[in-house]
Amino acid sequence: MPNSTVGGAERPLYEIKANLFKALAHPARIRVLEVLSANGDPTAVSELLTITELEPTLLSQHLAVLKRHHVVRSERIGNAVFYELAHPKISELLVIARTFLIDTLGAQRDQLEVIASLPPVTKA
Repeated sequence: MPNSTVGGAERPLYEIKANLFKALAHPARIRVLEVLSANGDPTAVSELLTITELEPTLLSQHLAVLKRHHVVRSERIGNAVFYELAHPKISELLVIARTFLIDTLGAQRDQLEVIASLPPVTKA
């Protein structure tokens, strides 16, 4: 299994990948990424605050996690800080996750419809 060097220490790629998914494992961070993906251009923190309706300190913490894991990057222009996706494939990852969830939920709905069509169970 190939190893990768991040931060000077060699770690297996699956461990690095797991940390990426941990960075994505919060609804607010997914929302931020979806906003950045939809905008396509660098987005000011003030706009992210308006769209996500997160408290400034909470948004800052979530952006720091995403930045630390190289999912987003930032640039200061004057007094404003702008964020964008660090790689275009992140948008693709979000689309794949959404497609997977839609397919999974659709299959579950179909199973529930089959169960609902069964005759009622009575006590013996």
